[in-house]
Parts: sequence; C-alpha cells; structure tokens
Amino acid sequence: MDPVKADIVVIGAGPGGYAAAFYAADKGRRVILVEQDARLGGVCLNRGCIPSKALLHATELMREAKELSSARGITFGEPSVSLEKLRAWKESVLAKLAGGIGTLAKARGVQILHGRGHFEDSTTLRVETSEGQKFLTYQTAIIAVGSKPAMPQAFDVGNPRIMTSTEALDLAEIPKDLLVVGGGYIGLELGTVFATLGSRIVLAEALDSILMGLDADLARPVLRYAQTHFKEVRLGAKVLKMATSSQQIKVTFEAGNAQKGELYDRVLVAVGRTPNCANLGLENTKAARNERGFIRVNAQQQTDDPAIYAIGDVVGGAMLAHKASKEARVAVEVITGESSAFERITIPAVVFTDPEVAWCGLTESEARARGIAVEVAKYPWSASGRALCLDRTDGLTKLVIEPKTERILGVGLVGVRAGELIGEGVLAIEMGATAKDLAESVHPHPTLSETLMEAAELFYGTSTHALSRRRPKPAQAER
Repeated sequence: MDPVKADIVVIGAGPGGYAAAFYAADKGRRVILVEQDARLGGVCLNRGCIPSKALLHATELMREAKELSSARGITFGEPSVSLEKLRAWKESVLAKLAGGIGTLAKARGVQILHGRGHFEDSTTLRVETSEGQKFLTYQTAIIAVGSKPAMPQAFDVGNPRIMTSTEALDLAEIPKDLLVVGGGYIGLELGTVFATLGSRIVLAEALDSILMGLDADLARPVLRYAQTHFKEVRLGAKVLKMATSSQQIKVTFEAGNAQKGELYDRVLVAVGRTPNCANLGLENTKAARNERGFIRVNAQQQTDDPAIYAIGDVVGGAMLAHKASKEARVAVEVITGESSAFERITIPAVVFTDPEVAWCGLTESEARARGIAVEVAKYPWSASGRALCLDRTDGLTKLVIEPKTERILGVGLVGVRAGELIGEGVLAIEMGATAKDLAESVHPHPTLSETLMEAAELFYGTSTHALSRRRPKPAQAER
C-alpha cells in the first residue's frame, strides 16, 4: 500500500490540533488531520470545556430563578428537570460545533482521517482506521492529542459509580450523596452543577485551600458559595481508598491519627489530568518525555525530533484550550519559516464557578513569593451599580501594578461573568498599559467593565464610586 503524502500531519483534532491544521492550510500547506474519535473537537468540545459550560449555564438559570428572583417580586415554581432533554440539548450544542469544524476543514482543503495514529518512525505515521491500516508520510508532524482525567490507583476499583469528569458530564443520574475529590476548577464546577440539580455535595480537598495558586481574596467568594450550597467543604482532607459497598461507594478518609469510612451514592474524582502519550509510538522517534510524562518541547514547540512538534496538554503547563491554540500558531509559524516562540505570552485562566474567577499575568501571591515589589488596587463590586442591579455584589476586581512604572502586571476578577471581562486585562498586559492608561479609558456605564477602570482610579486615590485611603497623586509623565 502506497503511503499518503502530506506536508504536515496533525494528530488530534482538539482546539490545538484543528487550529494548527487550519492555520497551516491557510498558509498553503497540504495538511492531514488525524482524529481517533468519531466527532471532531477533542476533549474540550466533547468531554470538557463546552459540555461543562453548557450544563453550568443551564443550572445557573435555576439558581437565579430560585435565589434571586423572589427578592425582585418574581416568583417561579420548583423546577422540574428532565435529564434526557438536558442531555439532548447539551449534545445538540456539541454536534453543531463539531459539524462547524468539519465544514471549516473541508473549505480549507484539510483532509480528515479518523483513526488512532502510531509513529513508525520520525516521518511515517500508521493510522488504524475502521477500514484497516493506512500509512502517512510527511515533512512535519504536530502532536496535539490532549490529556485525560487522572485516576489514582487506590480509587480505581472498576466501579462505574466512581466517576471522572468524562462520566459526570453524561449526567446518567442525579445522585443523592456525591463526594467530589479535589478542590480545583473541575471539582468545583461540576460540584456546582450537581448541587443545583439536587445532590448533597461533600467536597474533599487534601490541601488547605481550594483553587491552589489563586490569590486568597479571589478564591474566598467561591469558597463561601461552596460552603453555603454544598453539604460540606473539607479542606486538608485526605481520601485514602475506596471500595464497593452494595449499591454505594465506601470512602475511607484520614482523620487525625485515625481513619473513618463514609458511604456515597457516587464519587467524582477530580485530582488533575495526565497526558495522552501512551501508545503513540514515540519510542520510534527522537521525541522525549520529561519526568512527569509530558512531551519535552522548546519555546518553538519543537520536540527533540526535528520532524515532530507538540502542543497543548501533552506538553504540560496550563492545560487550557486557548493555550493550545496559541501554541498551534507558534508551531505552524516556525514550521513555515517565521520567527515565533511561546515566550512572554499572557494566558488568561477562567474558573466557571459561581461566582466565576478569572486572572491573567502576575498574581499577588506569585509576586510575593518571587520577591517582586508590587502595589495592589482592589475595587469591590458592592460599589458597582451594574453588580447591584444583578444582585451580584460578591465580586472583586484587582490590579497588580509595578510601583515604579505603574505598568499593569496582573489582573484578577471574581464575580458574575468575570470570564467575559478578563480579555481586557490580557490586552492591557500585552500592550504594556499603565494604570493611568486604564483609568483614562472611558468605560460604558453601568457595566461590570467599569470596575477595571475604577480599580485603576483607586490606585491614584481618585475613584468616583469608592473611597480610597490612598492620597491622590499625579500620574507619571513618562513610563
């Protein structure tokens, strides 16, 4: 069988993979996109970002109707949830997006091959398809196969009642008692969904705080929400093992110097993700993995093999779809002879809890740990007219500022729709904006975006809608 030839082969059709394939095709390259799943879009579209946000939106409507509307004089009856219809609606969203990716691929001339890819050598990929083996030869390959939920061996007892995010997003049932292991963004987001649907949630986090790495003042409103809406939030709680007990799961916790067991209808394990590097045939190439199992790349996304690049979750770092998409562009630009590198790039992060949390650039805690002198300006959403109209004054806007130059180094937000606001922070950091630049940029009123402007004004002690202990000072004439 003669091999199919291409300039670039991309393995994995998630946000990084299809972004790379499309960008390379736009630059005139012959591209083959290999995807083992029947539906394009990767983990993000099918088993992660999109389905979780769809469910979060649906349950947000329930919370707003129940918790906020009565105070406005609007009363609704108790919601009736059809899991079948909810799943069908969620699936319709995924199908539309995946279909759109396929349409864009066809329009660009990107060939899609469904099957599992395996490297025979540095320039040959064997693809196991439903029609048998096919061989591809290429000048360059880009690995973008993503990651999967981690499942510690002590929890992997072969019982479907012990779920990862993949199974939880299928919404097979609403368990009465659900244990969520892990206080990161996945555990908190899905815990919020199930709590709204009626589950009694116990969240167990081995560390002493949720959303590790996030500034405490931004995490605090999320913790308060979880403590109010979950049955219990346990910090510093270590789960030792799990076992099947009739129709439930017996979970053993470490409690001081003793152990105790509790029964749950289901358990959601959300303790991180691991790269999908197994069975790729990397051993047949020069590409190497680091001590944590991620594919080793340089700033140009090049592996140790000159013919192979890697992007997204398989290279480690922040496991975010938009990071993978940016790395895709860097890789394609390098492959096509441009000067490009994944360096000094501001990558925002958003946690779609209630309230949402979003941040970019340098956090206050990172600055303190690294000995970087910063000043912090915080604007409470209790002073925002728009937040008050939304009954959501639990938010905070925070700027991390370099004292000498007054340049914005970091932006953090917690509050409703924080994820929609963080892009302004990314732009400010990327453009080297100062607090004065932001303070003098007129923002529409009444909007939540005003909180960014007023936080900058607070830095100068001149915020219109909030008092500051800082004495007004003139902006520096020069940066």
